[in-house]
Amino acid sequence: MSEQDIKVPDLGGADEVEVIEILVSAGDSVAEEDPILTVESDKASVELPAPAAGTIGAISVKVGDKVREGDVVGTINAGGGGGSAEAPAEADKSEAAEEAPATEVPASGGSRTETVKVPGLDGFDNVPVIELNVREGDTVAADDPLVTVESDKATMEIPSPFAGTIDKLLVKEGDALSEGDSLVEMTVTEAGGSAPEEQAPASQPAAAKADTGTAAKPDRQPAEAPAQTSQEVPSPGAKVHAGPAVRKVARELGADLTLIKGSGPKGRIVKEDVESYIKQQLQKVQSGGAVSGGAGIPSVKLPDFSQFGEIEREAMSRLHLATANNMQRNWLNVPHVTQFDDADITDLESYRKGLKAEGEKRGVKMTPLPFLLKACARALADLPQFNVSLDMERKELVHKRYIHIGIAVDTPAGLMVPVIRDVDKKGLWELAQEAAELAAKARDKKLKPAEMQGACFTITSLGGIGGTAFTPIVNAPEVAILGISKAAMKPVWDGGAFQPRLMLPLSLSYDHRAVNGADAARFTTRLSQLLGDIRHLLL
Repeated sequence: MSEQDIKVPDLGGADEVEVIEILVSAGDSVAEEDPILTVESDKASVELPAPAAGTIGAISVKVGDKVREGDVVGTINAGGGGGSAEAPAEADKSEAAEEAPATEVPASGGSRTETVKVPGLDGFDNVPVIELNVREGDTVAADDPLVTVESDKATMEIPSPFAGTIDKLLVKEGDALSEGDSLVEMTVTEAGGSAPEEQAPASQPAAAKADTGTAAKPDRQPAEAPAQTSQEVPSPGAKVHAGPAVRKVARELGADLTLIKGSGPKGRIVKEDVESYIKQQLQKVQSGGAVSGGAGIPSVKLPDFSQFGEIEREAMSRLHLATANNMQRNWLNVPHVTQFDDADITDLESYRKGLKAEGEKRGVKMTPLPFLLKACARALADLPQFNVSLDMERKELVHKRYIHIGIAVDTPAGLMVPVIRDVDKKGLWELAQEAAELAAKARDKKLKPAEMQGACFTITSLGGIGGTAFTPIVNAPEVAILGISKAAMKPVWDGGAFQPRLMLPLSLSYDHRAVNGADAARFTTRLSQLLGDIRHLLL
C-alpha cells in the first residue's frame, strides 16, 4: 500500500474553481475514477475522480475553497481497497462479524447520544439558517448536510460529524448561528454497531442469515434501496441532494428543489437541472398551463365549446398575452387592498373649461389628466412611502428620488402604459402635450420600450366610459395605482344645505406589504384636497 496525493486534474481551461461538495471522508474505500469532490466553474459543475483504487487518507480542502489545476486536495492509500461495497475481503469481515459474540449485543449497546455543535465558520458570526436539510427521525451518514447557512459572501452546509439518527432539531430557519452553538441531538451509531434501521435484521440468529460467502449482501440491500429511486422526482418536502451553489441558484430563481429531478451521480441536482426546470415552468405559463410548485393554483380545464354551438378561435396577440401574464403575476404576488374616495372637482372643471380658448391657440387640449398627474406627483412627494419598490430577495425598500408616472392607454391592440418622466418638474400645458403625444404613439404602436419603463406610480382612467368604482391591479414593482371612474353630480352637504357638486370617484389599489391602510387613506384624502382646490398645488 502506498500513499499518493490527490491532485486537481486539467479543468478544461477553467482557471480557478470552487469546491461545492465533498463526496468522501477519510477512511472511505473508493475505486479508480470514483468521484472525490465536486467543483463548479462559471459554466459547469465537475466531479474530480480518484486517481486510483484504495482508501482515502485525508481530504485537505473544504466546501467553498478555491482550487486550481495541480492543487493537492487530499491523499489516498492506493491498493488498500477496491472501492466495491461487495469486495470479497469485506464479505469475509461480515461473516467473521456474524460469528463473533458481538452479534448478541443488544442494538442499544452500539449507540450513544451526541449534541452536534456548529463548527468553525471561517470567521463568520451570527449567520442565518436558510434551510433545514434533515427532520427529526431522519437517518444520516457522516458528512450528510444538517443545515444550510448563508453569510454575506457564501452559502455553506454544516455537515453531520457522525452517522446516526436525528432525535431533536435545536434550530429553525431564520436562527442566527455562531461557532459552538447547538444544532441537533442525535443517536450516533458506534463503530461496528448497527444503524437504527438495520437493528431488526441484526437481532436475528446468525444461522438465519445465510450459510454462504454472500451472506453480507442481504444486510446491505436496505441501504442500497434509496439509490434505486434516487432518479425519481422527490415529493414536496423530501430531502434533496444538491450542493450549496445549486441551492443558491434555486433560491434566486424561486425553484423548489424537491420538485426537480437530479441528473448527477446518485440523483444529485446540478445547476443545469434547476435551469431546465425553470425553463419548463416558463413554457407552461406561456402556453397557459399550470405551474407546479408555484402558486399552487390548478389550471382551468376547458370543455369542448363546440358541443354547445358554433365557435371561432383566434390567436392571442403578443401584447394581449404579455398583458395577461403580467396581470396574473401581479395579482398572485401582490397582496392587494383598494381604498375608495371621492374628490370634489367642481371648481377644477370650471377652471379647466375656461382654458379651452388658450388650448386652441397652443394646439393642445387641456383634459383632467394633467391635473391628476400634478396632484399625484404632489401626493407622492408628501407621502414618499408610495414612491418605493420592494426588494424581497434582499429584504430592502428601494426609495426613489424621482417621480415618473405611467398612464394606462386603451388601444385597439390592448392596454399600454407609457411613462411621463419628472412630472413634479413640469407644468400643466407641458404635461397635457406630452400625455397626448404618448397616447397617440400608443394607439399607433410607435412607443419605444424606454417610453414604457421606469414608472413609480400609474394612473388608469375609465372616466370617459363609465362606472362608479373598480379595483385596478398594481403594476409591480410599483406599490400603488390610482383608478379614476366617471365623475357625477351628487348632493353634498355644506353644513347648511345640500349643494350639487361634481364628484370624481378615486380607487387607490396598493401593495399592503409596503403601504398600510392609514397611509392609503391619507393619500386619497390629500388627492381630494389637491383636486378640490388646485391652488394647493402652488403651496
